[in-house]
Amino acid sequence: MKKINLSFAILALGALFIIAVPIASADNLQQQINDLQNKNQAAQSNLDSLQVQATSYQNAISILQSQINAAQAAINASQQSIINLQVKIDKAQTNLDYQKKVLASDVKAIYLSGSVNTIEMLASSSNLSVFVDRATYQKAVEGKIQTTLNQIATLQNQLNTQKDQVQQTLIVEKTQNDQLASDQQKQQSMLGYNQGQQDKYNQDISTNKDKIATLRTQQAILNSVGSGNIIPPNTSGSGGACDAGQGQGNGGYPMLWCDAPEDSVTTSGYFPNRECTSFAYWYFTSVEGHRDFTVTGDAKYWIDYSNHPVDQTPQDGAIAVKTSGQWGHVMIVVAVPGETYAGSVVPSGYIDTFEMNTYLDGKFYVKQRPYSGYYFIH
Repeated sequence: MKKINLSFAILALGALFIIAVPIASADNLQQQINDLQNKNQAAQSNLDSLQVQATSYQNAISILQSQINAAQAAINASQQSIINLQVKIDKAQTNLDYQKKVLASDVKAIYLSGSVNTIEMLASSSNLSVFVDRATYQKAVEGKIQTTLNQIATLQNQLNTQKDQVQQTLIVEKTQNDQLASDQQKQQSMLGYNQGQQDKYNQDISTNKDKIATLRTQQAILNSVGSGNIIPPNTSGSGGACDAGQGQGNGGYPMLWCDAPEDSVTTSGYFPNRECTSFAYWYFTSVEGHRDFTVTGDAKYWIDYSNHPVDQTPQDGAIAVKTSGQWGHVMIVVAVPGETYAGSVVPSGYIDTFEMNTYLDGKFYVKQRPYSGYYFIH
């Protein structure tokens, strides 16, 4: 039911598409195996490179994580320094408040003392010693006031400077930490992309290995039974991948052809396996014994190229040819009108047939069909 000159065919059944495997010789299969092995070697080489690259990414991520940890520790230390400085500032503020009170007392004392001039102070003093003590006290108070003011200013400046420095350090550390985290995220993204590539190459390698296994199976079949007009042993008529599973078997079609993927082996008459043309040609020449039979082309053209008589009269063992459709269809007649087959009498205008790939699935069927418009090769 398909054109044999095409190496590949796409068969459509509703929304289902079946892509046929190229018709192959043992040498051709070996070339396909070699090509797939070469692809796997290239894929493995790329995979090895990606694994080395992935290790580099992972190392970079580990280094960045160490740097992030260190930066975070520095941030924590800076934040603790700010807390400690705040405690110092609070203490300094308390001291400042106290010094202000002392200062106020000292200022008051100076004011009271300062309201008496030196002559008055000397006159009011009971003796020179008292005068000296009062003058010394006044100078001491004045010096203390200045010292306290200086201490307060110095302490306040130091604390503010330290706090500003810590705040600036904290900003720098947070910026560095954010940059490190961003770099780490990029590295992880690249690692994820790398892993995706690795997964793809692994999948390609696995798929190619499956294809190689299938090709080796086909190769073994070809090496054991050959191709072309060499016919493997017939089967019992049941089982195999071309059995539709409805108790109809496989019509005796050779199991080695039946179990190979559709269109993967060239069968007798040089037709691809599990096609209607392969089954009809094999049955007509092997089971019916017409070993001189030659024909070529799609099923619909068999009536043009057959070296056996063609008419529109059905007969047991004849090849029924349906010429309509893209490729046409060929079948083997197993019962004609009035004959009994499988316990039923074939009605007028119908024939019972053995046929393969009726539904483009590479399987064998026993069918009852109206034969109007069909041709028959005898």
